[in-house]
Amino acid sequence: MMRGPVTMFAAWALHDAEEALTFPATADHLAGLSGIEALTMSTRQSLAAIGLVGAVVAAAGIRGMQTRGESAFYRYAVAGLETHVFTHLLASAVLRRYTAGVITAVPIMWPGAALARRELAELGRPLAAADWRRGSALMGAAAAAAQLAVRIDWTIVFSSRRSRRRPLRGCAAAADAGA
Repeated sequence: MMRGPVTMFAAWALHDAEEALTFPATADHLAGLSGIEALTMSTRQSLAAIGLVGAVVAAAGIRGMQTRGESAFYRYAVAGLETHVFTHLLASAVLRRYTAGVITAVPIMWPGAALARRELAELGRPLAAADWRRGSALMGAAAAAAQLAVRIDWTIVFSSRRSRRRPLRGCAAAADAGA
């Protein structure tokens, strides 16, 4: 049985627990620096975004186990998560301060992703340059989509869909009026 997918997900979960709880402060700092209020994020939104990315990481790990490391999706996730470590270090260096996730990036996330990468190499499937490029794109897109998704007021989206529906007629209108 492959250890890489499970180890990678466990490392991601531990790392992202720190990130989820501290991301709102980092987001507030960035909003203050840039003047873009939309960058702020609540703890609830942060937890939801982390959960969405977690679903991507879990799905990639499952595919990796099912295919014994042949899945491109898994390979991209491994490369993307290892690269993600350096985005934390870069963000903290640029801002010259603590940023969400930087404390656990090197001691937890990096070894988890590196173990998965080494296991792929041992299976005769080392990561190629394209895996690193596509992995960075995959994880960057997943993170950006999650950040966007948690900032949307879905009640407005779904209530406006209902208001565009055709009016109810006949028995359906009477039943709806009585409800």
